[in-house]
Amino acid sequence: MAGSSRGATATLTRISSRMDEGVQRVGASRSLRIGYGLTVLAFLVEVVADVLRGIAAGRVPWANMYEFSMTGTVLIVLVFLVANLRYDLRFLGSFVTGLILILLGISTVRYYVAVVPLPPALQSYWLVIHVLVATLATGFFALGFALSAAQLARGRRERQLAEGRPTQFAFLATLPKAETLENLAYRVNIVGFILWTFTLMAGSIWAEKSWGRYWGWDTKEVWTFIIWVIYAGYIHARATRGWRGSRSAWLAVVGFAAVLFNFGIVNVFFHGLHAYSGL
Repeated sequence: MAGSSRGATATLTRISSRMDEGVQRVGASRSLRIGYGLTVLAFLVEVVADVLRGIAAGRVPWANMYEFSMTGTVLIVLVFLVANLRYDLRFLGSFVTGLILILLGISTVRYYVAVVPLPPALQSYWLVIHVLVATLATGFFALGFALSAAQLARGRRERQLAEGRPTQFAFLATLPKAETLENLAYRVNIVGFILWTFTLMAGSIWAEKSWGRYWGWDTKEVWTFIIWVIYAGYIHARATRGWRGSRSAWLAVVGFAAVLFNFGIVNVFFHGLHAYSGL
């Protein structure tokens, strides 16, 4: 009888444990749905704010750092939401919304300027084409960076498990495998690279129309080219040199760091023909 009682107790414990796991999974799923829904709501609110800024200015809302920050964060979230239609990337939501919060906070505190007329050099349809495509490319690079960062964290956990070492951050076990994250990052960064290539070409055409030359080694032009080279190297190294795993992920991280440097440092502290920060 005692053995039977212990067996029944063990069975009930296993059933209870499974029920608890099921509740945790349902709770996590509900949390993801709520978080994703709030992200969509915040995206719509930001779109309205961006549109109202454009209406107030009587032009596209990306002629200075403040407006570029508004439009850029809108497109980063848009890329994230559209990508979720094909892949379940909701696990990146905290990173994406956190990045947006930081960028919007900095732009509100440091970059805000009142609506002003466009400088003569910006009064061109190329402002719509060139800056929009560049901003969209930045959205893809941001998502690729998030996937690469998740890949590095997940890969470290997988190595710890393979070597029998203790692991940290249990939530990493819920992420896709590092190889899956790497493949997704590669696809996303390729799209961003194609858009950035067009950005570089369109900028050269616009420069010729505005200043009479396609290339002048202006600081902004140089950093746009540096970003292109980094991502070209990333794609080439992974495709032909077999740079897989953490090496390719770190290249993607370096590429996005260059994008952020171009936006937050070059635009503000370096002076040249592209000094349209409005600050």
